[in-house]
Amino acid sequence: MNTIQHIQPAPDAVIADAAPSTAPGEPRREPIWRVVGGSVAAGFIGALVLTLGVFGGANEHVVSGSALLAFAFGWAMLAVLSARFTSQPQRWARVPAVGMAASGLTLLIARPADHALTTAGWVWPPVAFALTVWTAVQIRRNLAGRVRWLLYPIVASLAVGSVGGMYETAVTARDEHASAAPGTLYDVGGRRLHLDCTGTGSPTVVLENGLGSTSSNWARISAGVGPTTRVCAYDRAGQGWSDDIGAPQDAVAIATDLHTLLDRAGESGPYVLAGHSAGGPYVMTFAARYPDEVAGMVLLDSMSPYEFTDLPGFTSEQSMMRRGLGALPSLARLGATQVLPTSAWSDLPEPAASHVQAFASSPRGMRNMRDEQSMYPTVFEQAKALTSLDDKPLVVVTATESIDQHTEWTDLQDRLAALSTNSQHRVADSTHQGLIEDAESYQASVESILDVVQSVRTHQPVTAR
Repeated sequence: MNTIQHIQPAPDAVIADAAPSTAPGEPRREPIWRVVGGSVAAGFIGALVLTLGVFGGANEHVVSGSALLAFAFGWAMLAVLSARFTSQPQRWARVPAVGMAASGLTLLIARPADHALTTAGWVWPPVAFALTVWTAVQIRRNLAGRVRWLLYPIVASLAVGSVGGMYETAVTARDEHASAAPGTLYDVGGRRLHLDCTGTGSPTVVLENGLGSTSSNWARISAGVGPTTRVCAYDRAGQGWSDDIGAPQDAVAIATDLHTLLDRAGESGPYVLAGHSAGGPYVMTFAARYPDEVAGMVLLDSMSPYEFTDLPGFTSEQSMMRRGLGALPSLARLGATQVLPTSAWSDLPEPAASHVQAFASSPRGMRNMRDEQSMYPTVFEQAKALTSLDDKPLVVVTATESIDQHTEWTDLQDRLAALSTNSQHRVADSTHQGLIEDAESYQASVESILDVVQSVRTHQPVTAR
């Protein structure tokens, strides 16, 4: 007869089974998903804090460089913490960490201009794509289960950014070779500005762009005014076909450039100045500095020099806008703005619509917006130097869209109309941009310009409509 014996474990065995998985003095092992998730969050949140917070509104090389350093920190966290606190070390993550850190530091130290960044666009996208493929392979080899899906969206974003960077570089090169300047480039002192004049007659109308616009945005207006008198559209430094400039310009510098440009081109004043949106304070500054060169003025839904003080919420709105504009050149460098159709940028006919899109969607165009918007406080103060146009003809055209957005807009526009004793304030059923671009609205702007031209010619008051 067999006897079943019950063998009791030795005291030492009981102690071994009850012992923790980590030996005394060793760090506690964490689940790998916590380390991966924490590293991803650290990189993403760090990039947002640096690009929109600490360095919000900074130059492109600062925004891109700081974002790369934040993502490098996230990859470094994954490499270090996984080796220290988990049983699945991800030492491969040191490679993207080093690569991104080196790239970020290079941008911050070298401070490359737009041309250098565009040239680099032929190199970094294929390198980044190769690194992305390598990273995806390492994730599949070294991480098991669903935890991989915490990193796959990051890898997918890197792949899309790399392909987008290749596409953006190719599109920029195509636009540079395909879009010949319709006007002429004139040297204004070490750099060239683009001026496009059509028509004959006096006085000459000079068109001043709004924020992020170029001479091409005036295609409908130029075509409407040209049969009656001479009309000139131009690109400020950093816009359209004009050369770039090293630092943002204030209104005095822009007025000086325009005065020199018109002189070098052989145009003769006095001029009728037409400013749209942010172009309004620029023409006001020109009129204050060169009063004998101004015969009349048209302000098309112009910004007011008093918006920082008299428009509630404008200061905070501009602060948020500045931070957003600072990030746009970096996003455009990744091809993010190329997904929008031409119609999203302009309601103009071809080829003007394509010219507008080529500039507005480019990193250069986004940087120009950031630079000019950053100077608003100075520009608006300088525009206040114009206290009166005396009896020179002035027409202020206000878009209903702007009135609907700001109840104080009408009072600000009335104050602009009060600059002259010979003025008209007209309200057009239009959007802000539609005043110069929309096929159904731009005629209100053309009529206003021609009315001022007629007043200058006849020395009669501006006709009421």
